[in-house]
Amino acid sequence: MINQKIFIINFKSLYEILDEIKDNFFFKVVEYENEDDFIKSSNLDIKNCLFITSSNKKLLLNKDLSEKNFLNFRDFPLPINKILQIINIKLIKIKFNHQSKVNISGYELNLNSKFISKDDLSLKLTEKEIDIILYLNGTKTKHDILDLQKNIWGYSLEMETHTVETHIYRLRKKISFKYNDVNFIQSHKNGYFIE
Repeated sequence: MINQKIFIINFKSLYEILDEIKDNFFFKVVEYENEDDFIKSSNLDIKNCLFITSSNKKLLLNKDLSEKNFLNFRDFPLPINKILQIINIKLIKIKFNHQSKVNISGYELNLNSKFISKDDLSLKLTEKEIDIILYLNGTKTKHDILDLQKNIWGYSLEMETHTVETHIYRLRKKISFKYNDVNFIQSHKNGYFIE
């Protein structure tokens, strides 16, 4: 799950309103009193965030932020439900763009279109194939059949282990055929992994 944040800069009244009802949001609200405080802050994960300011945003561009991550409310007053609607739409767009491309072992995985690509070649994947790739890529450990069964398929005693093996086999075959890459998903005595 992607954790989104809204940075409210130099806009105390909006922060106070949102802070009052923050339990209703799927995002976190963070306040900075002015642009200088925000610029001085370090180690912020800002790729999947929204920035709301009532002032000039030129100073904020020092953090290499994209225009699509900014929201500037100039047409006040607005009803709170309209403000929340604008914020939600903007966050959905940011999340969509953030999810669109994931780099995995030299490949680009687009979670929205469900394509994996490399060297101008694209391959359509199923939802389960994407889940397998993301899970195998998510850690540096090797994942055995029971681990994959539990975490990808939601483990069921009735499920046969060859279901996992068949999915992995077909996915490896698709990648091998399209990209001539037999090492994308590797097999080890302790399980499967992606380097």
